[in-house]
Amino acid sequence: MPALVLLGAQWGDEGKGKATDLLGGSVDYVVRYQGGNNAGHTVVVGDQKYALHLLPSGILSPGCTPVIGNGVVVDPSVLLSELSGLNERGVDTSKLLISGNAHIITPYNVTVDKVTERFLGKRKIGTTGRGIGPTYADKINRVGIRVQDLYDESILTQKVEAALDVKNQMLTKLYNRRAIAVEQVVEELLGYADKLAPYVADTVLVLNEALEQDKVVLFEGGQGTLLDIDHGTYPFVTSSNPTAGGACTGAGVGPTKISRVIGILKAYTTRVGAGPFPTELFDEDGEALRRIGGERGVTTGRDRRCGWFDAVIARYATRVNGLTDFFLTKLDVLTGWEQIPVCVAYEIDGRRVEELPYSQTDFHHAKPVYEMLPGWNEDISKVKSFSDLPKNAQAYVKALEEMSGAPISAIGVGPGRTETIEINSFL
Repeated sequence: MPALVLLGAQWGDEGKGKATDLLGGSVDYVVRYQGGNNAGHTVVVGDQKYALHLLPSGILSPGCTPVIGNGVVVDPSVLLSELSGLNERGVDTSKLLISGNAHIITPYNVTVDKVTERFLGKRKIGTTGRGIGPTYADKINRVGIRVQDLYDESILTQKVEAALDVKNQMLTKLYNRRAIAVEQVVEELLGYADKLAPYVADTVLVLNEALEQDKVVLFEGGQGTLLDIDHGTYPFVTSSNPTAGGACTGAGVGPTKISRVIGILKAYTTRVGAGPFPTELFDEDGEALRRIGGERGVTTGRDRRCGWFDAVIARYATRVNGLTDFFLTKLDVLTGWEQIPVCVAYEIDGRRVEELPYSQTDFHHAKPVYEMLPGWNEDISKVKSFSDLPKNAQAYVKALEEMSGAPISAIGVGPGRTETIEINSFL
């Protein structure tokens, strides 16, 4: 079967962009199936660094068709700006396809996101303020605006009116904000119609026909498993399903078409935003991981919270996604530590717990139980084969593989496209 899913196995920011880009030259389609411009990827090609927020990483691979699926929420201004920036750098973006069923992030969705988060104060979720959550809420409430609505002014106007009937009441009476004019929103959205038209397609049909023709399709998740709305650390999660099941609903492809599910694991752990994080470090080790790993959000610009590797989370990701392989990234960042702690279980109210607790209360009180593994000092950034890694680095990888429950098929030893050790082919 030629369909693969590639997703984050922690809280996002694991290096999915690099992994997708590495496979991009061997696949025919790369599909974003959920999320919006709250999911940043950094891809390094040669001496060029690309920061992608909404576009699939496959857009950097000649011959690959990048697809924004129906499960994605699209901010037209961000998308067009991102396309323009790539075009200026000589990247061909003409093959991009956007699902006509993808939902549009409207100006009022962004406004609602920002004022709601500010209103929550200490109870805030830590959203990016880009309108993602309110857009998904509109989708579920059946008052959302879809890409296809840009091409019927009457329907678009009716839908905007229906959405603002409620939102203007909330903005003016609850948040003491100005009402948003229907005409202004409609005019802005219609202004994107012609610019987006060349890309809009029935992507469900395109992708299923491609699979029937034995084309290779890679489904790329944004964020990570622990940020999944159903399976993450709720309520400190995103508003969509980055887990493997989201690829089916977010792209319109049945589960029987998917042959491999690849989880991206960082050799340590990071997360952005609020929420529980058992292995988080508040000492010089945490600062060193942040500095050496360049741990700053691509989209948010916020420093990432850093901690040691959490095998409990990795096992959970293997289970809920049905992972067949791991791609371990940023192993090089751990060079220089005499010993490297790995969280193998949690202590909760005096009990040792080896699986992720389903209770939000228990997870908030979880304390990491560490196993110490010997470190290494050798530079590994130029290593091309697993056998050439320092013995302690090999042992670290093997230990993580055993603890996580799926084979590690590739290892990132640097940010560049070529700085990867491939153990088993994903294709």
